[in-house]
Amino acid sequence: MSAHGNEVANSTWLRAVMMAGMIFTVGIIGFGVLGVGIADQKHHTWEDEHHHYEDAKSEWKDAVAAGTIDGDDHDSELYIAKEEAHNSEIAAHLSYLTYRTAGVTMLFLAGAYASFIGIGGFLNASKPKGDDHHDDHHGEHEEHHGSASPIIFAFGIMVFLMGLPDFIVACKAMLDETATAELGMLAVSVSGLAIIVIAVSNWWFEDLPFIGHGEQIATSYPFEGDHIRKVGLWVFIMSEIMVFATFFSSYLRMRTEWCTKWAFENSNGGFDGCRSEDDWVLTASDYLRPGGAKLDGFGESVGDFWTLLPGGINTFALIISSYTIVLALKTAKNTNWEAPKGFMGKLMPTRKAAVRNYLIATLMLGSLFIVLKLVEWSHLVAEGFTIGTVQGSIFYIATGAHGLHVFIGLVIMLYLVFKADTVGYDEDNAQGIEYFGLYWHFVDLAWVVIFPAFYLY
Repeated sequence: MSAHGNEVANSTWLRAVMMAGMIFTVGIIGFGVLGVGIADQKHHTWEDEHHHYEDAKSEWKDAVAAGTIDGDDHDSELYIAKEEAHNSEIAAHLSYLTYRTAGVTMLFLAGAYASFIGIGGFLNASKPKGDDHHDDHHGEHEEHHGSASPIIFAFGIMVFLMGLPDFIVACKAMLDETATAELGMLAVSVSGLAIIVIAVSNWWFEDLPFIGHGEQIATSYPFEGDHIRKVGLWVFIMSEIMVFATFFSSYLRMRTEWCTKWAFENSNGGFDGCRSEDDWVLTASDYLRPGGAKLDGFGESVGDFWTLLPGGINTFALIISSYTIVLALKTAKNTNWEAPKGFMGKLMPTRKAAVRNYLIATLMLGSLFIVLKLVEWSHLVAEGFTIGTVQGSIFYIATGAHGLHVFIGLVIMLYLVFKADTVGYDEDNAQGIEYFGLYWHFVDLAWVVIFPAFYLY
């Protein structure tokens, strides 16, 4: 099969099913190693530290009750031992959460990827092969036809969101043994997800044979001469800028009024409502950055460099992923491409393999972002920073919306990997990578703004 043909055999779609199996296998292995193997060891350590803390606390309380030490004496050996044991317990708990959350997230991502690419491949492989259909709509010199798939996709999102509140309650009940919920609460959202999967698979079925000929061109100012799909993507990105601008501006508006450690130290008593440490409002940066406002039993900041590390790694991961997708596009359009020397030449012996591997690298970096993001969230929730506060709701909604955009981009990128591995990209049809790259660069730039505002300020 060649990128210059316009027919896709059903057996090609079955490769998507095989890809789904491989992805899910990797997810199971990752979950087994991180979420079960290492996490179980960390859980035992956490239990040991918890018992140690309970013993130290009990010994301190007994001494206070006996009157041998003063309960307000923070310099006593028993109090110091109790607080050190407490800090060790917290550290052990967070270490357990790191591996458990990472393993579960890997399994979730693998399941989501396998579901989309696997179900999509199975549905498309099950469709009867119709050469007339391809000749009518995907001929080499015919226009790229319109599609109803985006409308069906949007309808699926609407149905999913209609059932989202019940969906969240039901999911929480599955994770929390003390909560109860009926499985019927999942019906509406699951129906929406089914519609989304069907729409996406049909979209792929329509796009895979496209070899770059007959792109519709915009004729109206200021986009005349540009491809219609590229114009539509720019309009979409402009609307997305407004969404994230709302999150960002609301955070800055609230942030300037909050009594944080910075405001307290620099107000000199002139900031109303910021007279003492009891008035402090704890933001995500207070829990994450060094010198944050949250204090431990010794009056020292809980904020630490290593708690900020996931956000820092995520920043570099997205920046590098923008570079790898540019390399994929450049390679696809380079008619004079030659395989590199040495080890890289073995990884990329052909232009087709190089494009695919650059896209895989982008997919892996984006997946790393999701894993570290949920690890970070698990730490914040465990330390008491929840969505139940104003500062928590703004943080989780803003960073969660960004994470959702990353996840949606990864699902699309998964299809790009599949197309690169089967039909392939070249100088004629590489605009698919280009258009997705515009979206991915926007997601990257949004994070470059979110990170300093929510994590460092």
